[in-house]
Amino acid sequence: MWLFRRTRIIIAVLIVVLITSIALNVMLFSRAKQYYTDLNAVRLDPLGLSNYQSRTEPSVSFGQITVAFLGDSRAARWPTPTTADRFEFINRGIDGQTSAQVLLRFDYHLTPVHPNIVVLQVGINDLKTIPLFPEQKTAIIANCKDNIKRMIDKSTALGAIVIVSTIFPVGNPPLERQPFWSADISVAINEVNQYLRTLSGTTVIVLDADPILMDGKLLRSQYAVDELHINSEGYAALNSELVRILDRFK
Repeated sequence: MWLFRRTRIIIAVLIVVLITSIALNVMLFSRAKQYYTDLNAVRLDPLGLSNYQSRTEPSVSFGQITVAFLGDSRAARWPTPTTADRFEFINRGIDGQTSAQVLLRFDYHLTPVHPNIVVLQVGINDLKTIPLFPEQKTAIIANCKDNIKRMIDKSTALGAIVIVSTIFPVGNPPLERQPFWSADISVAINEVNQYLRTLSGTTVIVLDADPILMDGKLLRSQYAVDELHINSEGYAALNSELVRILDRFK
């Protein structure tokens, strides 16, 4: 009887292990397939120009101020803040893009919009690659800074005011991402953000996301969708500060 119970326990444990293994492999396959699909999509359209095919200037009423969001998925998901009717909001964010990609499509996607104000959020897709290319860490950070500065310069050359948001903090990565993650990502984000804060001036306003989104060294859990993205509550908190800045131009 004791041997029978022991056998049943062993079989039950093996079944649990098997089910867990299958579930983990399915999850890893799904993630790998998504990465492979995204990679090949980028190969077909490296700059994402097909996302906003029209280069026609948007219709803006007389006296309205055009505000354009530019950047990666964090910019693409940034909802329009509730403000007075004087502002016209346009979004030119694209998921998964690095600062180099956003810079290279600037003239195609942003210049035709003739923005009065540019809200810039970009850089995380550069810095999250550091664990994959640790020997290139210094270059990755330097290129990220340079690309953002060049986008700021191109925006001001158009006559626009730039509201540059510091790169949002990251949260805890899920199990399947941990082998490709390290604390160096947060360190790099902090380094780039420290640089961005030095750019504040007459035509550049820094929207510091850290006091709004950060809890200690990580993204506040109540604002996290995943380790990289924030939810509607997080954006609402950011928009409170953004509206305060935009009110200067009413």
